[in-house]
Amino acid sequence: MATLTRRDLFDLPDLFPDVFRRLWDFEPGTGWLRVEEFIDDDGTLVVRAELPDIDPDKDVDLRVVNDVLHIDARREERSETKTKEAYRSEFRYGSFSRSVPLPEGANVDDIQASYKDGILEVRVPMPKEEGQEAVKKVPITRG
Repeated sequence: MATLTRRDLFDLPDLFPDVFRRLWDFEPGTGWLRVEEFIDDDGTLVVRAELPDIDPDKDVDLRVVNDVLHIDARREERSETKTKEAYRSEFRYGSFSRSVPLPEGANVDDIQASYKDGILEVRVPMPKEEGQEAVKKVPITRG
């Protein structure tokens, strides 16, 4: 069973509508980058970040420093329209960043990341909980 963990920077009362809550769901000094974290059925920490229209090879910096996962991304868009009578140029740019503290015992040497359909997914292997036995199904063959 997957467990979803949400970390709010500010604990706002439920009387605030969701739109106001979203205004506070960012880290000061950075752009808005929505992230979800959960532990999957295999005991792996999964961190997903919304990064649409980004080239992960050149626009995303992913690193772990002192057991904190840092996701930095930047976006730059330009458009030009030239006609006989007019010229129009427009650009948009911005940078986004989030830092996710990793749980104690996270295996940072085996972290894997993938990007598909605008979602960056980072998978962090976690150690087995103490007292949790490893279960292996033994197949039965007919002879």
